[in-house]
Amino acid sequence: MQLAHEKWFVDDPSAFGADWSFFLRPIGIGLVVASLAYTLLWRRIALHFGSPELSFLRPLGRLAPWVPRLLAIHLGVKLLSLAVDNAYLAPSLDLPTNPVGTIVAIGEGLVGVWLISGVGLRPAALAVALMGPVALILAGPVAMLEAADVLGIALFLAVLPPGRNGWGRVDAHPERVGVAVWALRMGVGGALVVLAFSEKFANFGLAEEFLDRYPAFDLFSALGLEVGAETFVLIAAALELTLGLLLLSGAAPQVLVLVAAIPFNAGLFTLGRTELIGHLPIYGAMLALLVYGSSERHAPETARLWPFKKHAAKGASRLSPSDAESVPSLASRPPSEPSSPIVP
Repeated sequence: MQLAHEKWFVDDPSAFGADWSFFLRPIGIGLVVASLAYTLLWRRIALHFGSPELSFLRPLGRLAPWVPRLLAIHLGVKLLSLAVDNAYLAPSLDLPTNPVGTIVAIGEGLVGVWLISGVGLRPAALAVALMGPVALILAGPVAMLEAADVLGIALFLAVLPPGRNGWGRVDAHPERVGVAVWALRMGVGGALVVLAFSEKFANFGLAEEFLDRYPAFDLFSALGLEVGAETFVLIAAALELTLGLLLLSGAAPQVLVLVAAIPFNAGLFTLGRTELIGHLPIYGAMLALLVYGSSERHAPETARLWPFKKHAAKGASRLSPSDAESVPSLASRPPSEPSSPIVP
């Protein structure tokens, strides 16, 4: 079942207002309760597996030092592409065709180029975070919350920016990575939760218009199962809500990314460039979770529900001797190996 942003592919998304009566029925409420229960069960089961849970993916963990650089490129390409199309943060949020809109588009494009450059990205991340209030002014709170995935990457880069050498390599302490990944999960997962309601649960008219334009997305009809548009939209909303909640939980990130990759990539061939550019931050976040979740050093912090520790200073004392020996240090490197920036 594909997941798409309906507002990106209808002529006038503002013509479809929220209709909570579609959601406030036994089946709608029941699906939300089922999503919450499934998330709790997912996390409980994940606690019984090792970390990483899929050992054959551990080689991907070697990419961990370059994840901040890759995330910045994903977000930068999206912002630059949207600026060229006179859109702001999302393909559906058109900028006004006046000097103010032009200035905003130029600023968005410059921030995108800045992120792609990889130079001094902590201020660039803060600049992205400040773009949220502009979206609030242009389109209201719902549009701003729908773009929370962009804010999640911005917070990640503010906590863990790329290094200045080695193509942006940065060898960060696992606790710092845990905080950065938590911010990323909150942004991307929160955006999916909002979208499940703003484009499906509480906006059946919008979802129905999208299905009329792209009937191939109705997987049940394609399989010869006539369940009706309302049922299909409710199931799609529950799927999107569940994926958002699972991201927020942080449990079993490797399995989650492999499962989520199916609905997030299924619509690319049908919806094309707009779908690809719009979802770049989510693709980047999935890459980050897969890489950190495959790293023996970072996987435990990546899946942590709450990464902020009251007694961080005592963290080192909780390490066993074998754990302490497994943490690489500059002193243990041979003289010929170039050092990388260490983020405490």
